[in-house]
Amino acid sequence: MKLSHLRRDPSAVGRGSGRWLRSPRWREFDWHVLAIALLIFAIGLLFIQAISGDEHISGRQKVDFRGHLKKVIVALPCFLFALYLRPRWLRRNAWLLYGLCFTLVALVPFIGVERNNARRWIDLSFYDLQPSELVKLGVILILARVLQSNRLRRLSDWKLPVALVLLPILFILKQPDLGTAMTLVPITLGMLYLAGARARTIMKLVFASALLGVCAYQFQWIEGYQAERIDTWLSSYEAEELIENKHGAAFHAYQARTAIGNGYYFGKGLGEGVATRVRSLPELDSDSVLAVILEEAGLVGGGALLLAYALFIALIFISASEMRDRFARLVVGGIGLSFAAHLFIHCGVNLGLLPMTGLPLPLVSTGGTSLLMSLTAIGLALGLSSHYERTLDEDSFKRY
Repeated sequence: MKLSHLRRDPSAVGRGSGRWLRSPRWREFDWHVLAIALLIFAIGLLFIQAISGDEHISGRQKVDFRGHLKKVIVALPCFLFALYLRPRWLRRNAWLLYGLCFTLVALVPFIGVERNNARRWIDLSFYDLQPSELVKLGVILILARVLQSNRLRRLSDWKLPVALVLLPILFILKQPDLGTAMTLVPITLGMLYLAGARARTIMKLVFASALLGVCAYQFQWIEGYQAERIDTWLSSYEAEELIENKHGAAFHAYQARTAIGNGYYFGKGLGEGVATRVRSLPELDSDSVLAVILEEAGLVGGGALLLAYALFIALIFISASEMRDRFARLVVGGIGLSFAAHLFIHCGVNLGLLPMTGLPLPLVSTGGTSLLMSLTAIGLALGLSSHYERTLDEDSFKRY
């Protein structure tokens, strides 16, 4: 190898922002990933606009489409900023970014605002910031930084990455925000596997996590309303039980399944679903948006959206597998895992396969911080895959 190949790219060296910002290599840009993301995002906007269009029919659950567009305008610059970030700067400042995200989560009990018996948001007057959403990206960055030189070959190698994840999880559970905490588990396990952990060890951790969850339920280590949701979920597999409690604890689950069943194959039409017109389904523009889509677009339309989402995630993983820089590969892989975890949990909750918990569908649901985090994550994934950073990692030339 010639020494000239190890020199810095002159176009990347400069004063000010040139040290941490650089234009992507557009010839290597994953335009297909961006195209599918924009398609999913456009479909989300279409349904949110339809949901907000029937406010004159029912005054309940007002959906502010213009407010959602304002949040989009705030989030778009974050996408562009993440797209132009240099991998080397991101790697060097991963600890700082993780620290900022964790600090915001730690401040929520002191300066956060309480809504629906949960304290998760920081009111910025012009924007409601939910730090638990941002900490997902912080965890991905810090795990990639720690695992960059850690192959998890000894028991001691596991202590730091596991501790860095458990710390924010404990704070998030205190808010309480079980849905966000749940997403961090598969993200962490997946990144540990991508970093070199054995599948057998990962399966042991999965079993331990499941056992811990069962113990938390049996010994009442969780909040009362969370235990009630699990009880309702366990009993709602029987149609009689679900119908009997449709005006009580099973109200949300019943309305979600009723909306999905109303859609049949081709749906009721955009904005014509019962959930949209009567506002019978709680959080129909965020936590229950999939049920609305399946009612109005049917199995065919909703299934097509889910296939597009699955393809989007698969292409992110393929992009990660082709990267030679271990840090960038882990970051992009973690972003793919984050979208996959959200999709799985959101679908599972709406279909009744998982206990009821509040979790939006990224790029589709409303929610300012969720949208901010999603667009920033996509910008990072596209930017890292199109930036070329020379690396001498021992596995930099391997393909996974």
